Amino acid sequence: MRTPIIPFLVLALTSVACSHDAPSPLSPVGASMSAAVSFPDVISLPNGFGADGIAFGSGNTVYVGSNAAGAIWRGDARTGAGDVFVPPHSGRAACAIAFDRQGNRLFVAGSATGQAYVYDAGTGATLDVYQLADPVAGPTLILDAVVLRDAVYFTDALRPVLYRMPLGPNGALPSHTAIQVLPYSGDFKFVPGGPNTTGIVATADEHSLVVINASTGTLYRVDPSTAQTMAIDLGGASMPAGDGLALVGHTLYVVQIPLNHVSVLRLDADVSTGTVEQTLTSALFDFPSKIATFGDGLYVVNARFEVPAGPSVTYEVVRLSR
Repeated sequence: MRTPIIPFLVLALTSVACSHDAPSPLSPVGASMSAAVSFPDVISLPNGFGADGIAFGSGNTVYVGSNAAGAIWRGDARTGAGDVFVPPHSGRAACAIAFDRQGNRLFVAGSATGQAYVYDAGTGATLDVYQLADPVAGPTLILDAVVLRDAVYFTDALRPVLYRMPLGPNGALPSHTAIQVLPYSGDFKFVPGGPNTTGIVATADEHSLVVINASTGTLYRVDPSTAQTMAIDLGGASMPAGDGLALVGHTLYVVQIPLNHVSVLRLDADVSTGTVEQTLTSALFDFPSKIATFGDGLYVVNARFEVPAGPSVTYEVVRLSR
């Protein structure tokens, strides 16, 4: 079953998006859709899949997660062919996927379960399950993950904290008691009931994280050791309803779900300010959520949150040129 809180999340995001001005005009539909001939513009996923998270692994391998029951689809970005790699698990979700090249693993955000899952990226075997937050103690929504050399970080859209999973020598997984819960401090503004922090990325030097608050449209630079935050000055612009993030150099891509576009920002060297350069869209977008980069492409998941999940509902990944 699809995570019950997801429709609420989309309604909240939609209402927030409608109360703010768009950061910049949309580029013409299809203007950024030119793609390398050998890579398809659309990767079709199984009907009823409930797609959300996405990550690229070794070679052309792409992984897409399901928020319906935690299944993970694995395919080839060059051909678009693939199949379900991790089967559905009752009580699980896969709202975001982060690939760990060092350990050839997938770290997966478990939505309202409050859990994080670790899978072998080669076999799909479950390596461990971590309980980041107890849903009995209050609502939780683990929505995104990013892998650094010494730790994996997870966001919670309904709690003002960042979860840090420290990695041992050679990337060894930690004990369950080693998980750190880091309360946000500094500029961060928590909106009771959320949604709050959704997407997360890390700078190339791993000195800073960047997260987005979907309700306020604010981007924050975050200290990965302390969760101290500083609001990134966008010159009056904001990113309402932001979800998936991707960072390439100083260029940040932000998916804004009900607006059906990806905002492209240029961040300065110390990630304290940013400028909205353009927005990318596609006639194929249908409530896009997470995003990943591969080669010269942006791969955006059509989560279709506005459609009741069912076996006839189609899902896909849409490729844009960047």
